[in-house]
Amino acid sequence: MAPPDVPQPILGLILAGGQARRMGGGDKPLLRLGGRTLLERVVERLGPQCGAGLALSANGDPARFSGFPGPVLPDPLPDQPGPLAGILAGLEHAAAQGVTRVVSVSGDAPFLPEDLVARLDAAGSRTGIALAASGARQHYTIALWPTALRDDLRASLERGERRVGAFVTRHGAAVASWPVEPVDPFLNVNTPEDLAAAEALCRG
Repeated sequence: MAPPDVPQPILGLILAGGQARRMGGGDKPLLRLGGRTLLERVVERLGPQCGAGLALSANGDPARFSGFPGPVLPDPLPDQPGPLAGILAGLEHAAAQGVTRVVSVSGDAPFLPEDLVARLDAAGSRTGIALAASGARQHYTIALWPTALRDDLRASLERGERRVGAFVTRHGAAVASWPVEPVDPFLNVNTPEDLAAAEALCRG
């Protein structure tokens, strides 16, 4: 008798490598919202959904994320080529652990849905990408990725491809969509105005 088709645990990858120019620089995930950092809020929402644990994509001194419950992964390629490099770091780390899929999220998205992983898993196949969307907008960095894509992703980056959307379009992706009311679950904090809006939602 064939073994049952049991889903394997998924690794959660939090992308924290951005340079936060619109916030004046620094690490956006360490900004405080309602008394806690954005990163703490992302961990609280994503962690319970990921049976293979969490990892953080970030360059520089990992000690600044000393409270994070998982490894801090630097870009595997030089010159900070953007979020695709962070995703590659997550895929390669997961593959080394025997994990076959990774869900990536932004480190500045404090209202992630608690059914994110389940719905992305249901939307896609075990071998393809599944993207999150809200309203009419697709969120290329909030997605489920098979680690089998890691060699192709590395080759793409080495050719100079840095756009997440271009890589996703080439491979195709399923989409799971969430409503934007009463709160867009993928609201991300890019500006001081965004942070103020998030504070208002936390108080509401």
